[in-house]
This record gives sequence, structure tokens and C-alpha cells, in this order.
Amino acid sequence: MKIAVGIIGILLGLVSMLQSCAVATGGSLTSNHDLAGAGSVGLLVGLLFFIGGAFAFGLPLVSAIIFVVGSLFAFIAASSFTDMKIWAFADLILAAMAFFAWRSARGARLKTSGEVSK
Repeated sequence: MKIAVGIIGILLGLVSMLQSCAVATGGSLTSNHDLAGAGSVGLLVGLLFFIGGAFAFGLPLVSAIIFVVGSLFAFIAASSFTDMKIWAFADLILAAMAFFAWRSARGARLKTSGEVSK
């Protein structure tokens, strides 16, 4: 599951960064400062998607934390840029997947080392 979270996170990061860049540029051209600011926050969310996806391969718990932070930023920007709600929920889904990947890897590691008591 770590590989799936990593690949999906990186791809969604690239897509959301592209969309947010277009929104920030459009907001600047039309002098809509709220939309331009939300697009800039969207670029940060896309970067957090990308970083979270990269950490998912080796450190899935760190990845889950980064996805949750990205989701919080996306919910903040959703008042001006409504598509950010979609990215926020995608962040939360990836955070849950990364958490469960970390939990299952941790359980398997403890089981092989004999530290789990029955």
C-alpha cells in the first residue's frame, strides 16, 4: 500500500499544482486577490501532496502527517477556490492509507521480532 500512496500522492501533487498555478495566474490577471491567494495556497497544497507521496515509500507515518497538514491548508483555501475541497478530501484519504500502511508494517515488524505477546 505504501507504493500506491506514494504514486497517487506524487501524481495528485502534480495535477493540483498545475490547476492551482492556473487559478493563481487567472486570479492575478483579473485582479481577484482572494482567488490569486487561494491559488497560491493551492500550490503549497500540491507541494505537500508531492512531498507526502515521496515520504510514503520509506516513512509512511511522516507522509500521513504531511497529508493532514496539506488537507488543513486546502480547507482554509476552499472558501475562495472551491475545488480545494476535493484536494482536501483526497489528502485525508491518502493520510488514512499512509497511516494504515505504517500500522501494518509496524505490526509485521513486531511480529517477526517476537515482541508481540498473545
